[in-house]
Amino acid sequence: MSQEKVYTAIGLMSGTSLDGVDCAMIETDGRDYIKPLAFTGASYATENRDTIRAAFGITDKKSAFIQEIEDIVTAEHIKAVQNFGHKADVIGFHGQTIYHAPKDGITVQLGNGARMARETGMDVVADFRADDVKAGGEGAPLAPIYHAARIKSAKIEEPCVVLNIGGVANVTYIDGDELIAFDCGPGNALMDDWMLSRTRKRYDEDGKRAAAGAPSEHFLEQWLSNDYFARPYPKSLDRDAWDVSTMSGIATDEGVMSVEDGAATLLTFTLRGILKSLDHLPQKPKAWYVCGGGRRNKFLMKKLNENLGVPVHTVEHLGWNGDATEAECFAYLAVRKLLDLPISFPKTTGVPIPMTGGVLFKA
Repeated sequence: MSQEKVYTAIGLMSGTSLDGVDCAMIETDGRDYIKPLAFTGASYATENRDTIRAAFGITDKKSAFIQEIEDIVTAEHIKAVQNFGHKADVIGFHGQTIYHAPKDGITVQLGNGARMARETGMDVVADFRADDVKAGGEGAPLAPIYHAARIKSAKIEEPCVVLNIGGVANVTYIDGDELIAFDCGPGNALMDDWMLSRTRKRYDEDGKRAAAGAPSEHFLEQWLSNDYFARPYPKSLDRDAWDVSTMSGIATDEGVMSVEDGAATLLTFTLRGILKSLDHLPQKPKAWYVCGGGRRNKFLMKKLNENLGVPVHTVEHLGWNGDATEAECFAYLAVRKLLDLPISFPKTTGVPIPMTGGVLFKA
């Protein structure tokens, strides 16, 4: 047990895949001691998912339309906390990202921290990314310090990588005190968008449609030529940096691109973005540990194992809950905010010095 004060903290995460709200509770000193206590996921109602999706790409947080959607996002998160049924010292409320363009000094997450604190009766830390972006950082990824703390306690061989495949894919490289992180390319978002537009299904279960298709090298060559992949870290992506609608109705040698070929193309795009991350790492990792929804895509995991040349495990191999990891992260970051400890670093987001972040709302 830590000699520092130990807090209970609830973390809330709603990713760009719009699955719903993940709620995790941990016990932590905000440093090396972390004990997961509980986790649950609450799905968005379909009509709310579609409404929130309509906000993606909009930057004016003060517009009446966005205010209405922020009310929906906040209400969904409050309901999730109330149904979770736990009390904690603090809630880490990430909110819903709808736009992320740090080079323009903009990152937009929806969620009313003051209302969350008022209606749950717990202190809330929200708006984690804004200070980082104001300081010239990328505002993402923010999970690396949590990944590093968990890896250190697992006492595994380094260097290693924690790969999060959410809407966007990002890597955390850990080797002793060296901590490097960046978004390496698309994660599930493009694959999910393709499936939704072509089949009305929210995702490609186990990657079965992708496994049955053939990737289009035409699209892959075009998209992988984007200078993002060659750009050195720190760097981060908006989930809509590429648009799958450009693939719909496109003629190939075999005719209009099939659902399977589109799924195969997008899965391969995600895969190759991850592989290109190796160009930016100081050493080849000895193992990769995968969290986020993408770890459930069996075909993608198979391809990662075939191409990375070292063991690729889900984080369950370490005894973690891969569904809970991001929500746990924001619980941990909320405690670090209370302690005025840094949550972002020069080699993770590009801020000039390690800095804390988030806004505290008292109950």
